[in-house]
Amino acid sequence: MDSLFFVFSKVAHILIEPLNWVIILIVLALLFLLLRKNHLVRRALWIALSLGLIIGYMPSSQFAMRILEDAIPQTQLTAERLNQVGGILILGGAIEGGPITRDRGEVSIRSSAERVTKAFQLLRQYPELPFIFSGYSGRLLPQGLSEADAFKQLLQEQGLGNHPGYYENQSRNTYENIVYSKKIIADIAEKENAPVKPWLLITSASHMLRSMQVAHKQGVDLLPILVDYRTSNAIAWHRFDLVEGGERWNSLIHELVGMAAYWLSGKASLLTNEKTSP
Repeated sequence: MDSLFFVFSKVAHILIEPLNWVIILIVLALLFLLLRKNHLVRRALWIALSLGLIIGYMPSSQFAMRILEDAIPQTQLTAERLNQVGGILILGGAIEGGPITRDRGEVSIRSSAERVTKAFQLLRQYPELPFIFSGYSGRLLPQGLSEADAFKQLLQEQGLGNHPGYYENQSRNTYENIVYSKKIIADIAEKENAPVKPWLLITSASHMLRSMQVAHKQGVDLLPILVDYRTSNAIAWHRFDLVEGGERWNSLIHELVGMAAYWLSGKASLLTNEKTSP
């Protein structure tokens, strides 16, 4: 069932990407032109133009994205809190571990690079804390290294190869990230003959709400470390950028649809005020 859910989510992602709809509308306009349906040609082109303007005008996505990024407050890493932490959980989604790494011999980091750079920072600051890197691949047809193996290579290159860590290389989405990592966290606590402690969770600010909702459903106690912010407090009223706007709308719709799908399928639950406190 989880495999079918994964395949369906990837197909749905293609269909809901806003720039894809602009292309679809233009193709429909060409089809209507061949059929001599001029009124439908004009309608499709006007909708495509309007959609493109909405996507490219940066404030149109900034308001909703900022609400999503501010939904979970940042954890303050005080000395007292760090004494209660069991380790650092790093979610995949930033590393290209596929054909590029295989063919070029170099690990590429995508636009969510702060997931990796923040992890390096915390691993250097707190060498006694173990980590879990969770991620196989989010592709339908993965090739080459898993994200976990690519992260291991990056650690070696950064001189952090001896840091105590665990690599979860089966998960393909957020739900599996949390479920598989939960077992590793429990195994670590059992090995240390100690109670399960909260773990720090590193992921993108826009992705944190869905991650915490899954963790809440699974009974995993995580402290959010938000990175990869896409918005600031200022509104860029004058900005128009079709590429950046398309990426932001894509991330926003992906998260909203993902949360709805997880709620409906019972993979996530709403957070209480206590769970969203820093």
